[in-house]
Parts: sequence; structure tokens; C-alpha cells
Amino acid sequence: MWYAIVAEDVPGSLETRLAVRGEHLSRLQALAAEGRLLVAGPFPAIDSPDPGPAGFSGSLIVAEFPSLAAAEAWMADDVYVRSGVYGRTTVRPFKKALP
Repeated sequence: MWYAIVAEDVPGSLETRLAVRGEHLSRLQALAAEGRLLVAGPFPAIDSPDPGPAGFSGSLIVAEFPSLAAAEAWMADDVYVRSGVYGRTTVRPFKKALP
């Protein structure tokens, strides 16, 4: 089943986010290689595709997992969680309707 993961950045975490971004992207790329990633990306903190020093307010990931518990465990092990970039994450079942 698909799960939507919404994560919220801790204010002032941009430097840490950028420092550990490679590890975060590697995990997402692994999901993509397995055909389990629908979409992933950050929320710019301002209305711009390149927010610069304003950074990001969080992220959205929609990926396939065997269960809600598996999705939550995957997210809990993400470097952004472990390093304190994400202060809060929410994982919810997601039913893709379109396209």
C-alpha cells in the first residue's frame, strides 16, 4: 500500500539538512529503484523553487510499504529524523486516485 509521509523541519535546521542530504537521497533512490517511490520532495519555506537561506519547512514522501508499521519504521530511521532536521513526522495510508 502507498503511504504519505509529511515531515516538518525544525526551524534553523538548514545547515544540518544540507550536510546529511546525500544519505537522505540515497534512501529515496533505493525506494525508486525498487519501484516503490511515487513522489518525494521538500516544501520551500518561501514561494520560490530555490529558497536559498530561507530553507525548507518540511518534506512530502509518498512511497509503498507492506504496512503502516513498516512505513513508520523506515521514516524513523531516516537521517533527517536521526539528525534533528525533522521535528515531527506523520505517516498515513494513501490511496492513489489520479493520474
